[in-house]
Amino acid sequence: MRFTAALVILVLCTAACAQSAADAPPKPEPKSVTVPMTLSHDRVVIDVDVRRPDGTMQRVHAWVDNGNPDLYMSRRLAAGPFSCDGQLCSVVPPVEMSIGAMTIPLAGKNRGAGIREAWVPANDSGPIAPGLDAEINIPSSVLRNYDVLFDYPDHKFTIAKPATLKFNGVQAKASVSPKNGLIQIPSQIERNKFNLGLDLGSPISFLSGELFDKLSATHPGWPRLTGAIGPANISGSADEPNWKLMRVDRLQYGPLYLSDVAVVSFPKDRTAFFEKRAGVSTAGLLGSEAVLNYRVGLDYARSIVYFDIGRTFKFPDFDVIGLTLRPEDDGRFTIIGITDNGGKLSVPQGQNGVQVGDQLLAVDGIPVPGSTMGQVWLMLGGSPGKERTLTLMRASSQFTAVATVQHFLGETQENDKSKGKSHKN
Repeated sequence: MRFTAALVILVLCTAACAQSAADAPPKPEPKSVTVPMTLSHDRVVIDVDVRRPDGTMQRVHAWVDNGNPDLYMSRRLAAGPFSCDGQLCSVVPPVEMSIGAMTIPLAGKNRGAGIREAWVPANDSGPIAPGLDAEINIPSSVLRNYDVLFDYPDHKFTIAKPATLKFNGVQAKASVSPKNGLIQIPSQIERNKFNLGLDLGSPISFLSGELFDKLSATHPGWPRLTGAIGPANISGSADEPNWKLMRVDRLQYGPLYLSDVAVVSFPKDRTAFFEKRAGVSTAGLLGSEAVLNYRVGLDYARSIVYFDIGRTFKFPDFDVIGLTLRPEDDGRFTIIGITDNGGKLSVPQGQNGVQVGDQLLAVDGIPVPGSTMGQVWLMLGGSPGKERTLTLMRASSQFTAVATVQHFLGETQENDKSKGKSHKN
């Protein structure tokens, strides 16, 4: 009898507790979240949960791209119907994604949302960005609704409700487009004033062709080369083997003084395209390669960018094998250019060497297909003089060639005189 009474009491208590739990209000979302970030070819990648059309959540890698207002996603995440035009298709975007415990609205009627369409590759296996392991990006049109912190030294990414984060470092008053969240910062090179965008989704910095050529003519001692290698080899576009690169001695970016900044010459049509999207005149953009020593805070609500230095390491960004690569949709890598290093062959060429059109299969025995662009460039980098064995495929024949890591785009002559100076300060 006592046992029966105790059992009844236990059942009633359990039911009461269950009802209390059901009636309890849901925990409020945090005002900020910090998650680990991975640098893939100097581009920030984090884990997010995307709500699929059937209501389920899918965890994927996301590329944090504050320099692009458009939303891209893989076909695997997208729900048809697809409206295709060339290499891209338009689809209805997901309603939301979650970063940590924070829900980020993307589309629909939710506050802070407003993206009307997403873009997916026409090819089923095509990535949202060549050589990048990500199934969705987080564009500037979404980031502008938050406080954002890119902590490069500690590999952390923070996103928070507006006016939540306490930023550190020097401040730069920025121009933020109310239309798409793109950022421009007043800059100077040799007392010439202009705007430069902040694009941490780009691994390299760009200057307009006109400004690039003017500086190149004025400073013949500044290191330069032709051909996109290392962080400048972004997507393997057809024009990358002809890109002009140069290292600028000193660049003032808001309150920040940067030295030995590697830049690429922007074609006139690309400059016009970026200027139109920015909504103000611009002479180019600063990419992530120039600020890898910093914690970069974006206070969109107050139009302020913060730069907090976290280290003074000098990155060997162009100590690599002199190849320009194109990542293919099926995971292969094609050699589309061979860099000339001051009139000397950067890799052995010819019948028994490397030729444009060869497929790069492995570096020192490590397979290349299926790797990201960043992983391949880590394989191709190292100390100058280091030999790398390249396994290549040409016309169904596999062979090897030995190439040597070289120091491309060395420091400017002016900064060579200042020993120990970091070009990231």
